[in-house]
Amino acid sequence: MSEVKGLNKPVKLKAELAAFLGAKELPRTEITKKLWDYIKKNKLQTKTVNGKPENAGKFIVVDAKLLPIFKKTKSTSKSGKVTDLTKLVVGKTIDMMQMAAIVGANIE
Repeated sequence: MSEVKGLNKPVKLKAELAAFLGAKELPRTEITKKLWDYIKKNKLQTKTVNGKPENAGKFIVVDAKLLPIFKKTKSTSKSGKVTDLTKLVVGKTIDMMQMAAIVGANIE
């Protein structure tokens, strides 16, 4: 059997994400899928920055369960763009394009 590599390789989750997902290790693809499942199930998408949840759109409305996970995110991309969600509060939004940074900040 070949070794699993890349996005399908299980990674170790930090405490808040592990508690949220109920697993200590998961592949990045599965982490992202489970986060999106939660966001969709709870209708936490909106079309406007800091808009009310409306179940569609490119922004994610942060709720109390997502906040501890999202607040761990402070990273700089290869292009130099900083993603700093450490001051995020419930009810504010993030751009869905920040999900990769969030997942990256919550794995070891």
